[in-house]
Amino acid sequence: MTRPFLELTVAEWLDTLAAPEPFAASGSAAAMTAATAAAVIALTARATQDGGGGIAAQALALRGRLVGLAEWDADAYAASVAALAAASGGGDARRDFALRSALERAAEVPLTIAETAADVALLATAAARVVSPEVEADAQAAAALAAGAAAAAARLVEVNLSMAEGDERVRRARAAATQAATAAREAVPADSLQSPE
Repeated sequence: MTRPFLELTVAEWLDTLAAPEPFAASGSAAAMTAATAAAVIALTARATQDGGGGIAAQALALRGRLVGLAEWDADAYAASVAALAAASGGGDARRDFALRSALERAAEVPLTIAETAADVALLATAAARVVSPEVEADAQAAAALAAGAAAAAARLVEVNLSMAEGDERVRRARAAATQAATAAREAVPADSLQSPE
């Protein structure tokens, strides 16, 4: 990584994601999406007369954690791509072990992203209940963004651990995605397009 993600312009960040060389990919994108959702939650709390009862501080702490996770994921992704390239030559036991180890390490980061994104979705749902009506829809949208990020990160855990059948981390990732999706549905009114039928 050349510069911390927060020092990149939006255009540079998007170019980083679109670049063919292994650097940042969907795990980092999921983390930054959840970080964006957390920033929107902070906005809604700050736009509320009483400040949302500490919601802004919680949202900003989650945003900071997720930006760090995005950068950590970029490093793990690059290591995984290198391990896959090294393992493409065949069935050497040491190479297979190195590949499996790299994929397991790579699964840890999106698992943490999924669980943290679920925390953001829960916070957004709480914010939607207490913020000013003018920004309630923003809190609801933040919940949906966080739920999407949790689902994306959970899928990466599934893929990275596909060789480890029954791995507890897959169950945890799926649970985080489900929790985030439930929170996002609860954030919106019953007559919304997002609400369950």
